[in-house]
Amino acid sequence: MDTLTHTLMGGTIVGLAAIDPSIDPVSVGFITTVVGASLVPDVDTVMKLKNNAVYITNHRGITHSLPFTFFIWPVLLTALSVLLFDLPALNMYLWIQFAVFMHVFVDIFNSYGTQALRPIRQIWIQIGIINTIDIPILLLHVLYFILWYFTGAPVMLFIGLYAMLAVYYSLRYMMQRSLVTKVIRQLPNEEIDRLFVMPTIQYFEWRIVVVTEKAYYVGRSFRGNIIFYDRFNKSQPIREERFESIKKNENFKAFTFFSSIYRYEVTDISEDVVEIRYIDLRYLKDGHYPFVCIMHLDKDTSEVLHSYTGWVFTESKLQKKLLGS
Repeated sequence: MDTLTHTLMGGTIVGLAAIDPSIDPVSVGFITTVVGASLVPDVDTVMKLKNNAVYITNHRGITHSLPFTFFIWPVLLTALSVLLFDLPALNMYLWIQFAVFMHVFVDIFNSYGTQALRPIRQIWIQIGIINTIDIPILLLHVLYFILWYFTGAPVMLFIGLYAMLAVYYSLRYMMQRSLVTKVIRQLPNEEIDRLFVMPTIQYFEWRIVVVTEKAYYVGRSFRGNIIFYDRFNKSQPIREERFESIKKNENFKAFTFFSSIYRYEVTDISEDVVEIRYIDLRYLKDGHYPFVCIMHLDKDTSEVLHSYTGWVFTESKLQKKLLGS
């Protein structure tokens, strides 16, 4: 989820903590909301300062893993709460543990997902029923704080809020499953290998990507109506010597590690250089696929001359980033 949503969720935990007489709201608010729930698990964002490949590979990775969720972050923040506020260690550990767990838990429900089971399983858990920025969830949290101000009953409001969120998440899941059924019915003659139905910021609009035996279909659903915008035939396998070269490239490894569904194109761009472009099909916007990995290879040696992976919304900017890498 976005930072604002995480912060608001942390604020509701502050309200729930009113049931604990051994801590004060200001102290627990600082630790659980500002540090625990909204900032610490996403500290890996600083990796973007190095390069996109490192960021893409690690964001929501180890900082959202089992050791960090259940031990490292709670212990570090508990130590901070004891040193700064002289708060009881056990109580703070439990509240901070709950806040960090909630942060990681809600992240698995969007399309980006997390590696929450790492190191047991180094896979992305991407349930894909909630958009990163979800307006109904934000509005419910704003309503919570308004009612808290007028009623002074944060604990009961917390129970009511999360009961409504449980219903909301269930409804989103049922909407997704309904669309999966509709997509299968709309492509009766296709043998479907994989099917992705992913949310957008618009409540009744979903992204759809289908992989069949021979092609990729990319479209959207609007209030239950499914429209496919693109159909791509599957490409022939990349020449072995070229693939042996690109699979060692850091940008390629980062892209294929993160991307759940993609296609590729091979284009001769000069007498000496060939371009291999991997395209993530999940993020079609205004006729453009902005998340890509591009590599320029020497035709004779198959050596990767330039490479880039990341979000690019215009071809001119892409070429500048590619040549500048």
